[in-house]
Amino acid sequence: MSHTLVIRGFDSGTHSQLGDLSRQKGVSINSIVKDAVDQWLKRQKEIPKRHHLILYDDDKDMIRLLKSINSFTDGNNNKWFKCFIPSSNKDFVELLKDLDWYDIGSNNTQQNSSHDDVMKYFSTILQKMIKKSKNKELCCVDFLLNDIARLSIEETIEIERAYDQNKLEGLAFCPYRIKDLLNTSVSDIIALFDAHQHIFVLKDNELYKLYITKESIHKLFLS
Repeated sequence: MSHTLVIRGFDSGTHSQLGDLSRQKGVSINSIVKDAVDQWLKRQKEIPKRHHLILYDDDKDMIRLLKSINSFTDGNNNKWFKCFIPSSNKDFVELLKDLDWYDIGSNNTQQNSSHDDVMKYFSTILQKMIKKSKNKELCCVDFLLNDIARLSIEETIEIERAYDQNKLEGLAFCPYRIKDLLNTSVSDIIALFDAHQHIFVLKDNELYKLYITKESIHKLFLS
């Protein structure tokens, strides 16, 4: 059974553009709007796959953010599988354990300097995430990559790219302490940024989103 939907707020310009498209495409405005609504509803049913980078310089700021993420994902009909990959920072590990996040890196053989072993380690971690999540949406914080970046940013980028191409359903956050990246080349920093969907910078209680775009030199004179 069809229903009438009244849509308010279209200005005359938008309505005129819809009319022009309707005539060009040979379809009614009603069909265009219905298709837009159908596509929006479809997107709401899809589980997002997010992979974000977070830059920070103060452990206290990061701890506050972790508590906020935990509060935001509490409830919601228990839809989230909250886990973390531990690092050398014991404060982060202790906090998330206290908040009842699952240590996805426990009971796994720790990675060593061998490239093949590191990739195998992360592959094992991903398989464990899939098994333990039991079809819940993932909310994972990976601290280990920052430790690896201090030894080899190239290896870190390779791991990040591999995950970005095969993301799991849900959210994956990769925090990096800024001072641990100071000796990194610009090329590697850009590559690290490109291996994520969005880049955020944490300052005190505030979160800033960075937009990185490749530009030509003439933009220096047009800005």
